[in-house]
Amino acid sequence: MPNNTVQIRVTPELKQEAEAVFKSIGLKTSEAIRLFLQQSVNSGGLPFQPTAKQPNATTRNAMKELAKGGGERFKNTDDLFKSWDKK
Repeated sequence: MPNNTVQIRVTPELKQEAEAVFKSIGLKTSEAIRLFLQQSVNSGGLPFQPTAKQPNATTRNAMKELAKGGGERFKNTDDLFKSWDKK
Protein backbone atom coordinates (compact mmCIF):
# COMPACT_ATOMS: atom_id res chain seq x y z
CA MET A 1 0.00 0.00 0.00
CA PRO A 2 1.48 3.41 -0.95
CA ASN A 3 2.10 6.00 1.76
CA ASN A 4 0.65 9.49 1.90
CA THR A 5 2.60 12.55 3.02
CA VAL A 6 1.46 14.55 6.05
CA GLN A 7 2.82 18.07 6.49
CA ILE A 8 2.58 20.20 9.61
CA ARG A 9 3.86 23.62 10.62
CA VAL A 10 5.53 24.05 14.01
CA THR A 11 7.95 26.54 15.48
CA PRO A 12 11.64 25.72 15.11
CA GLU A 13 11.91 25.52 18.91
CA LEU A 14 9.10 22.95 19.22
CA LYS A 15 10.60 20.86 16.43
CA GLN A 16 14.04 20.91 18.03
CA GLU A 17 12.73 20.03 21.51
CA ALA A 18 10.50 17.24 20.19
CA GLU A 19 13.32 15.78 18.08
CA ALA A 20 15.53 15.66 21.19
CA VAL A 21 12.82 13.77 23.10
CA PHE A 22 12.26 11.32 20.25
CA LYS A 23 15.99 10.78 19.75
CA SER A 24 16.40 9.99 23.45
CA ILE A 25 13.96 7.08 23.05
CA GLY A 26 15.38 5.94 19.72
CA LEU A 27 12.74 7.35 17.39
CA LYS A 28 12.89 9.60 14.37
CA THR A 29 10.26 12.37 14.25
CA SER A 30 8.45 10.64 11.39
CA GLU A 31 8.30 7.40 13.41
CA ALA A 32 6.95 9.23 16.46
CA ILE A 33 4.23 10.89 14.37
CA ARG A 34 3.34 7.57 12.74
CA LEU A 35 3.15 5.99 16.22
CA PHE A 36 0.91 8.84 17.45
CA LEU A 37 -1.46 8.39 14.49
CA GLN A 38 -1.63 4.61 14.95
CA GLN A 39 -2.27 4.90 18.69
CA SER A 40 -5.02 7.48 18.01
CA VAL A 41 -6.72 4.96 15.74
CA ASN A 42 -6.17 2.10 18.19
CA SER A 43 -7.66 4.01 21.13
CA GLY A 44 -10.38 5.79 19.16
CA GLY A 45 -9.16 9.20 20.30
CA LEU A 46 -6.08 10.93 21.58
CA PRO A 47 -3.69 8.38 23.10
CA PHE A 48 -3.08 10.67 26.10
CA GLN A 49 -4.89 13.14 28.34
CA PRO A 50 -4.09 16.71 27.19
CA THR A 51 -2.79 18.92 30.00
CA ALA A 52 -1.90 22.56 30.38
CA LYS A 53 1.77 23.52 30.37
CA GLN A 54 3.07 23.42 33.92
CA PRO A 55 5.02 26.30 35.47
CA ASN A 56 8.78 25.84 35.80
CA ALA A 57 10.49 25.26 39.15
CA THR A 58 11.27 28.95 39.73
CA THR A 59 7.64 29.94 39.19
CA ARG A 60 6.34 27.08 41.37
CA ASN A 61 8.67 28.17 44.19
CA ALA A 62 7.49 31.79 43.88
CA MET A 63 3.86 30.63 44.00
CA LYS A 64 4.57 28.59 47.15
CA GLU A 65 6.28 31.58 48.75
CA LEU A 66 3.25 33.78 48.04
CA ALA A 67 0.87 31.13 49.34
CA LYS A 68 2.80 31.14 52.64
CA GLY A 69 2.45 34.93 52.90
CA GLY A 70 5.93 35.76 51.64
CA GLY A 71 7.05 37.77 48.66
CA GLU A 72 5.96 41.23 47.65
CA ARG A 73 2.41 42.20 46.73
CA PHE A 74 1.35 45.28 44.80
CA LYS A 75 -1.97 47.05 44.43
CA ASN A 76 -1.40 47.78 40.76
CA THR A 77 1.16 47.51 37.98
CA ASP A 78 2.39 51.08 38.51
CA ASP A 79 3.53 50.18 42.04
CA LEU A 80 5.16 47.01 40.72
CA PHE A 81 7.09 48.93 38.05
CA LYS A 82 8.17 51.56 40.58
CA SER A 83 9.61 48.81 42.78
CA TRP A 84 11.79 47.70 39.87
CA ASP A 85 13.20 51.21 39.51
CA LYS A 86 14.29 51.13 43.17
CA LYS A 87 16.45 48.04 42.62
